[in-house]
Amino acid sequence: MSGLNKGLGTVAVTLKWDPSPFGAAAHDLDIIAATYTADAPYGPPAYLVHFDSRSPDGTITLNRDSRTGQGFGYDEVMTLELDRLAPVFTRVVVGVAIQQGGARKTFGVVANTAVRLAEGYTELARSDFSGVRDATAATVAEFTRDASGEWQFHLIMRGFDTDPESFVTLMGNAPTSH
Repeated sequence: MSGLNKGLGTVAVTLKWDPSPFGAAAHDLDIIAATYTADAPYGPPAYLVHFDSRSPDGTITLNRDSRTGQGFGYDEVMTLELDRLAPVFTRVVVGVAIQQGGARKTFGVVANTAVRLAEGYTELARSDFSGVRDATAATVAEFTRDASGEWQFHLIMRGFDTDPESFVTLMGNAPTSH
């Protein structure tokens, strides 16, 4: 790589929310990452990382999966080692889905939701879900590899009203505006 800007390396995506009220069903939010290849950047994902899993090459890992939001601070953590992803991958979309568990839940009914993206100590973005409060799932970030091979970050808060299984097929199929 040339120049001082080396693009992004390892990015942490962290998610927090408050537990549901006493006696109510638990709120279970999940971070999901979808990878796309250069020949199908808006087609079906090459693979997904979610629910206590990692990518086949170990470059994207769900390090911590909370099913209740209990704890202090950010309870769910995903690490994306973008600088180690094979050159065939040119786009990664990250989203958050709410497990529905029988009753429709939106971001508006889950208290104190927030997502934070950071590279080391540098915060790339922090957002709550107030702009998508009526959604049951949302994309939160897009990472794209440019012609020089460097990764760029784009915050994309876009809500969806769908179940987690349908969300993973929809989350990256449309180009986003930057």
